[in-house]
This record gives sequence, C-alpha cells and structure tokens, in this order.
Amino acid sequence: MHADPHRNDPEKPLAGWRVLVPRGGPWGDGVAATLRAQGAVPVVAPLINFAPANDILALESALADLAAGAFDWLTVTSATTVDVLFAYQAKIPAGTKVAAVGETTAAALQAAGYRVDLVPDRDNSAAGMADQMIELEPAPRDILTLRSEIAKPVLTKRLIEAGHRVRSVVAYRTVGVPVTERIAHDVESGRINAILVTSGSVAEQVSLQFPNIPPDTVIAAIGPRTAKDARQAGLDVDVVADQQTVDALIESVSHFALPHAADEFQP
Repeated sequence: MHADPHRNDPEKPLAGWRVLVPRGGPWGDGVAATLRAQGAVPVVAPLINFAPANDILALESALADLAAGAFDWLTVTSATTVDVLFAYQAKIPAGTKVAAVGETTAAALQAAGYRVDLVPDRDNSAAGMADQMIELEPAPRDILTLRSEIAKPVLTKRLIEAGHRVRSVVAYRTVGVPVTERIAHDVESGRINAILVTSGSVAEQVSLQFPNIPPDTVIAAIGPRTAKDARQAGLDVDVVADQQTVDALIESVSHFALPHAADEFQP
C-alpha cells in the first residue's frame, strides 16, 4: 500500500472509503460525524461493551458520593468507563476535577458532556497519570478511581503511596459484542476499506470476529500501546496515529490509496 498523490478532493480525503468504527455511544457518533465530513461512509459496529461489575452496590454508592461532592478528583482510565458514567447518568460536581488517561478517553468524556481537567502530557498510562497528579497535588486529596475488572490497580497503589485517600471501585468488565453477519461479510470481502483500532480490547475482538481480513484493508491503531496489543492479538497493523487522537487516527488512514475502486461494489 502506498500513499496516493492523486487524491481528488483535499476537503474529502476519504471519499469512497468505508471505515469500521469499533465503538458506539456518544464517542462512536462523534467519530462517524468526523468520517462523514471527510467523505467516508462510517460503519459503526460496536465490538466491545461493558457488563456490570460483580459488586454493583459498591459502584452505585461511589457514584452517589461522587455526586455529593465527596471527591477532589475522579480518574478515568478508559472510554468504557465513560460509557458506564453515561449509562448511570453520573453527576460530577464542579468541585471535583476529572483526570483522563489519554485523548481517546478525554474525547469520550467530552462527547458524553463531562469536562476534563487533566490529560497526562507525557505518558498516557495509569503510571503517567499517577505521576502527574502527584506533582499537581502535594497535599493529601480524596480521589475516586474507577477501573475495569482486569486492570491492575497501578494508579490506586501509586496515589495511596503518595499519601492520598483513594477509593478504588471496579466499574465494569469488558465483554465482546458479536457483529452482524453482514458486517462480518463486508470485512471479509474487502467492502470495508479500513478498521479503526482504539484499544487492546477492541484489537482482541477484531482478531476474533474477523479471522480473514483482506491484506489490503487498512488497520489503523490509535497509539503505540494499542498497536503493540493489536500485533500481539495477531493483527497486521498498517499505520499508527502520530498522536493519540481520533483526528490523527483518521488522518493516518487518509495517506493510503483507497484499496478498491468504489464502483466494484454495487449496494
């Protein structure tokens, strides 16, 4: 695959492309709108969703305390955590600051109507977020960390070691969502020209649900960590966004020539 020097319309660099968007919700809608603006046809096919954690009461109680202003900070380490906040219609008071682990999570928070006070500017990981929060907050603070069932409590541990009062709650477990037969067929036949991979969990589902992805389908990963997870899941990653943002991810796809002439496929 090579960059295409003959793109017709610089305003619509993805004209004719069909791009798989692997998450639904407010975030997926926002990505679909960005793709449409660039001429692409978005195919929103949520590959992951959250299932309730085993201890729903602990989560509900933490969200009630959050709404009541019990915390100085809330940490959000994945876009799926945002789906949980949105599903519970969680209220984040003005006095509580919100830290997002990276740009994808920050974009999901903003799409769901929440503000973001901190995104680590160096290391988009739990450890990077802990370092930056510890720098910002030398005095002990009350912090709510929401995490997935499988996440190691790195952030919680680091914050407690630094003297903060941390309540760590498992907010969800991630489950795969089977796509329709039509989408599976469209991927296998090459009708989908690009697949956006936005997390390790998404990568696993892409690999599992689409065992025969044509070699010229562009697989685009949102950052180096996701690319590494995707390769470990057996995916052949074609491009890694140079910044961990949706815009950079979509832009990275636009450097490729459209794998198939659009007129090969009649709807």
